[in-house]
Amino acid sequence: MNKDEFTISEQFLDVGDGHKLYVQDWGNKNAKLPILMLHGGPGSGFKDTYKERYDPKQQRVIFFDQRGAGKSTPKGSLLNNTTEHLVEDIRKVIEYTKLKKFVIAGGSWGSCLALVFAIKYPKGIEAMVLGGIFTGTQKEIDHIDKGQFRDFFPDVWEKYISTVPKEYKNHPSAYHYNQLNNKNALTRKKSIYAHAMLEGSLCSLDDRFTPKNFEEFEPEGHGIEMYYLANKCFLPDKFIQKNAQKLKMPIWLVQGRYDMVCPPKTAFELNKNLPNSKIVWTTAGHSNDRPNYDVARSLLLQITM
Repeated sequence: MNKDEFTISEQFLDVGDGHKLYVQDWGNKNAKLPILMLHGGPGSGFKDTYKERYDPKQQRVIFFDQRGAGKSTPKGSLLNNTTEHLVEDIRKVIEYTKLKKFVIAGGSWGSCLALVFAIKYPKGIEAMVLGGIFTGTQKEIDHIDKGQFRDFFPDVWEKYISTVPKEYKNHPSAYHYNQLNNKNALTRKKSIYAHAMLEGSLCSLDDRFTPKNFEEFEPEGHGIEMYYLANKCFLPDKFIQKNAQKLKMPIWLVQGRYDMVCPPKTAFELNKNLPNSKIVWTTAGHSNDRPNYDVARSLLLQITM
């Protein structure tokens, strides 16, 4: 457990289908406008470092691990684990924590999940602050899987394609996705590790990324992400862009101009389709880069005070 002096409560919420979600209610229980935080991945889970983005004396934040992620059980499970399931889980977390009006914060996959949820269940959402915008389209998935970033990170792409047989050099992710069904645990882990190191190498603008030791690498979380990407995030292509007009609440899009994981063009196009949104550009890479969450922190303080 991650209990600290600002933890209001923590529990495992049974959402059905054999899944239990770790939920932590944290901060000031009397805050007038709570924040529901959606982590990325899918599968990365909630981390204690996320708390640095919030002021527990003034804000109340609901953190939770999505199906199979973090402390949620069963760990790494792909059974009954789709975007539709996650959307319904969010609704159950909101009901359980008795949120009436709230703000949603999320980055990368968390931005995609937030938008899909808001399209189906807009009631109660006062605003959203989203970073590293991802909308789950095939074009966005191809950006990573087909190495469309390679003009900027040629070494990263070369290393990635070295992990697959020659016949897969033009489609390396197809090979690694196929290994998710391999009965050999070591073979599966090697593919998940290769894909995780690819994405991790693109998250910062310099060489701050330090690859994890293979022996210590836990494949369950990133395996969930690969499963979602292989299944096109369980969304019709361009679903969010086609439904964006339905979202009337204020939405801030915090986007790094040099994001190699989630290209800035996605945020730019989404902003044009949303009726009440604003882009805040940062000189940064992917959503966890410091300039991005500094901006998000400032916006969330303004909105919730």
